[in-house]
Amino acid sequence: MAKADALTPPLFTPLPRPHNADGAPRKVGVEIELGGLDEGEVARICAEVLGGRAEQGDGTLWTVHDTRIGKIEVYLDTSLRKATRSKLRDLALDLGREVIPVEIVTQPLDMAELATLHDLTGALRHAGALGSGAGWVFGFGLHLNIEIASDRNADILRPMLAYALIEDWLRHAEPIDDSRRLLPFTDPYPTNFVRALLGLGMDASLREMIAVYLEHTPSRNRGLDMLPIFAHLAPETVEDAVSESVSSRPAFHFRLPDSRIDEPGWSIAQEWQRWVLVERVAADERLLTRLGAAWLDDHGMVTFSRASWAERCGALLHQFGHDLPLAEHR
Repeated sequence: MAKADALTPPLFTPLPRPHNADGAPRKVGVEIELGGLDEGEVARICAEVLGGRAEQGDGTLWTVHDTRIGKIEVYLDTSLRKATRSKLRDLALDLGREVIPVEIVTQPLDMAELATLHDLTGALRHAGALGSGAGWVFGFGLHLNIEIASDRNADILRPMLAYALIEDWLRHAEPIDDSRRLLPFTDPYPTNFVRALLGLGMDASLREMIAVYLEHTPSRNRGLDMLPIFAHLAPETVEDAVSESVSSRPAFHFRLPDSRIDEPGWSIAQEWQRWVLVERVAADERLLTRLGAAWLDDHGMVTFSRASWAERCGALLHQFGHDLPLAEHR
């Protein structure tokens, strides 16, 4: 039996708006990348900790059925796994295991279900799972897919704008691992995009939002990837503009946090605090307005460094009572 952490699971801070437009609790899908274990081992540990049964599909794909939090998928995170099965494909997958992460993907979970992942990450750590900092080429991440509060324009725009304005400070206050900074998977938003977003104002239409996003950052490789939401709301527009595959879903795809699964004291609940802060800023129109004006004042026509804005942004957040609790694992 895989050993899990005996400590009480950390609490997940509720969102400022915990319910969706139908009055149901907003849910969060979780994707955890890790190394050090193969996908079969990971699937079996998921079944041991959360119940259910692990079954192998094609090659590296495993599915854990009937767990306490629903179905879980486990696989090597590479497009090769979707290729037609052949000896060449399987050889390439085996050769890439040293650097290709195993990914755990859950169904959308409520706050209580999220807490059950604490035992799972503890069991995986005890079994030898490796996280972002275990190697220069790892760059493993924790991705959170947070259900939108509604499809109203403001409920899409304001969290995106809040994140864009505080992103530099988030990266400064809680730095991501060097391996992830050097790899392109979580690049920061371009300053030209933030400037254009501010130019739209807080009452922009969905069409205007999508047009600005696709003009300046039509990529999945951002700390906050908005393409899944836009593909859900305007599928043809996104399909025409983006060459890569985009899974449409009404959820913010928050890619910034590291997967530090091998570090004692680390928890998904700590990384969750980053997103809670984004939504708190989005809900505070006075703060959002102040941040926007200060960002424009700080950047001018050309941006040479993001450091000064990170410091100024942090001071404003502190002034409005929106500090980010420092994680013990840092």
